[in-house]
Amino acid sequence: MSFEVNLPLDTIAIQQLLPHRYPFLLVDRVVEFEPARRVLCIKNVTCNEPFFQGHFPGHPVMPGVLVIEALAQAGGILTQLTSRTNADGRLFYLVKIDGAKFSKMVVPGDRLELDVSIKRNIRNMALYTAVARVDGEQVACAEILCAEVKA
Repeated sequence: MSFEVNLPLDTIAIQQLLPHRYPFLLVDRVVEFEPARRVLCIKNVTCNEPFFQGHFPGHPVMPGVLVIEALAQAGGILTQLTSRTNADGRLFYLVKIDGAKFSKMVVPGDRLELDVSIKRNIRNMALYTAVARVDGEQVACAEILCAEVKA
């Protein structure tokens, strides 16, 4: 991947930055990027997401843990774009979640905005402040700590 960041980034470019693949790649597009500061990503929530079969039949709701995972993946994209590296040989594991709050359900048809900022870097770890929104309204937020491990 060329590291000239030409926005928006699509799923093909995102797959060069993250090791996640369907059905666990939860970021569809990168629309804003400020190196070492912030990223804004999009997850288009569709009715054919595999988790909707069981969560909940007749009343589909995106699990909150997957909203947090989508925010963590956006944080990984921010770190990868900032360091100008691809996913080869690098894995980031979710280490800690603080202050997670869920204020609204995410349902099929929603466009989930994943707004993630780096709060600080600590050796091989990054602490992110993350907010998920739908139609400009906050649906979830958390502080997320991820650690890099050599693959």
